[in-house]
Amino acid sequence: MLDPKTIETIADELLEAGRSRTPVPRLTARYPEMTVEDSYAVQQLWRRRNEEAGRKLVGRKIGLTSKAMQDATGITEPDYGAIFDDMVLDTGCSVPWDQYTHPRVEVELAFVLKKDLSGPGCTIFDVLNATDYVVPALEILDSRIEMEGRTIVDTISDNAAMGAMVVGGRPVRPDAVDLRWVSAILYKNQAVEETGVAAGVLDHPANGVHWLVNKIAPHGDGLKAGEIILAGSFTRPMWVYKGDTVHADYGPLGVVTCRFE
Repeated sequence: MLDPKTIETIADELLEAGRSRTPVPRLTARYPEMTVEDSYAVQQLWRRRNEEAGRKLVGRKIGLTSKAMQDATGITEPDYGAIFDDMVLDTGCSVPWDQYTHPRVEVELAFVLKKDLSGPGCTIFDVLNATDYVVPALEILDSRIEMEGRTIVDTISDNAAMGAMVVGGRPVRPDAVDLRWVSAILYKNQAVEETGVAAGVLDHPANGVHWLVNKIAPHGDGLKAGEIILAGSFTRPMWVYKGDTVHADYGPLGVVTCRFE
C-alpha cells in the first residue's frame, strides 16, 4: 500500500499529464508495490481535484467488461472511471485529435438513469428498473500513462483511460429491445474495422452497471438519477489519427459519427 503523500504526488502528475498531453512513465514500473486499492485512491483524488476546478461529474464509465477488451489489454477484471460534463460530445462532432494522447475508439451502449442505484446487492433487474433509456455511444480512450506494459493498476489510476464519449443514434427504453442483441458495425474512413454484439459485455450490458454499483458501495458511493453510465465496449479499441472519420452503425438504433481534426 502506498502512503497518502505518494497517492497525492501521482494524482498531481496525472492532472499535469492531462494538461500537457505528455504521458507519465508507467506507475507499476516505479511503484511495484502499488495495489488496486491504491489506484482507486489515486483516481478518487484526481476526480476530486477536477471537481474542485469546476468540472461536473455526470456519470461513470465501466471498462474491460468484454473478452475482446480483456484479450486486447491482457487485463482480466473490469474497472471504472469518472465522466465529467465536458467529456460528453454529440454525434457529428469534430474532435481535436491533439487534445488526446494515443486516441482510440470503442463501441458501447450508455445507460441513462431515472432513479438512484446503490449497493450492495444491486441486481440486473434493479438496473433495468432504474434506467430511463439506453443510447448508442462511442468512447474515445485517452492515456495519461505510457501504454507499454500497463496493468489494471495503471489503467484505474488513469481514470480507466476515459477521454470522452460521443452520444447519438436512437435512445430506447430498456425493455423496448433485447439489449443483448444490439449490434454495431464500426467504420473508419468508410472501411469496416470492427463488428460486435452487446452480449459481449458480460452476457448483458446491464451486468456491468450492477457490478459497478456493488463495487462502489463499500466506499459509500452510488449512482444518481440523471447520470450516464458507459457500460463497456463490445469491440476491440480502434486507433484513430488526424483526419479520420468514425462511423458506428447500430442498425435500428441509428448511427454515431465523429471526425478527428
